[in-house]
Amino acid sequence: MARAIRFHQTGGPEVLQLESVEPGEPGPGEARVRHTRIAVNFIDIYFRTGRYPLALPSGLGSDAVGVVEAVGPGVDCVRAGDRVGYLLGPQGAYADVRVMPADVLIPLPGGIDDRTASTLMMKGLTAQYLFRQVHPLNGGETILYHAAAGGVGLIACQWARAIGVTMIGTASTEEKAAVARANGCAHTIVTGGMTPEDMAREIPRRVRELTGGRGVPVVYDSVGKDTLAASLDSLQVRGTLVSNGTTSGPVTLDTTLLAVKGSIWVTRPAMIHYATPRAHMLAMADELFGHVLAGRIASEPRQEFALADAAEAHRALESRGTTGATVLVP
Repeated sequence: MARAIRFHQTGGPEVLQLESVEPGEPGPGEARVRHTRIAVNFIDIYFRTGRYPLALPSGLGSDAVGVVEAVGPGVDCVRAGDRVGYLLGPQGAYADVRVMPADVLIPLPGGIDDRTASTLMMKGLTAQYLFRQVHPLNGGETILYHAAAGGVGLIACQWARAIGVTMIGTASTEEKAAVARANGCAHTIVTGGMTPEDMAREIPRRVRELTGGRGVPVVYDSVGKDTLAASLDSLQVRGTLVSNGTTSGPVTLDTTLLAVKGSIWVTRPAMIHYATPRAHMLAMADELFGHVLAGRIASEPRQEFALADAAEAHRALESRGTTGATVLVP
């Protein structure tokens, strides 16, 4: 038997329950993985609360690392004993053992340990697709990135520095802003205590001050509702708003505003559309791992919780009391 976090109804962190489950044997095209670290991502909260609906009861989590214990018939992309990570596939990563599709598993290089790898699957590959695919950065740009001290944000800070991009990052406290700057964020704007109206005024003012009045060509905004106005007013004419999260609530937008603000482009990307097919996902991972192995990106969990304490991990994340990556340890 294995242990897994499951929930039978949507709601607060208290709906998460540790249960005994039978993982079973892998079938055709499947592998059984014993986890060593499980990532906690803000999207997990969306599933738990019902913002993103799931058939219940359900497991939770899409992002973990571990060791392949067994493979089913027809699997040739991994074998028993391989160290792997993943970020795609069905919900259910909050478990010590699970059976899942083998073709979503990413082999881990020997120079990257499981603890580091646990922060790279969803978060590192999100930075990759935001910076290299959604709005490709070539170096020399100045960008605005919200939540620069978050799990994705700290990797993005380092990636920006590695490719010669000047990042202006927002953070809720001076302590978080200092962490972002230590990781390569060139300029920070502390938003703690600001209302959305305050941010709509102060963030664009600071961005234009830092860019000689031009604004930025792209804003990466994982906050959503509260920062929408600030993001739009920080952009250059024909700039791009990448709305890659909604931690403050979903974005609703009158498209006529996009013309008024300068013929703004808006996209709401999803990982599944950028990390498939498998060959492309592996190429993304190779680029990320290359930066890590070369010392340009360093990443470790900043918070660790036992698997049984998944509810406490969610409370910490929702309170915005965390920086960087949070993981569960089976």
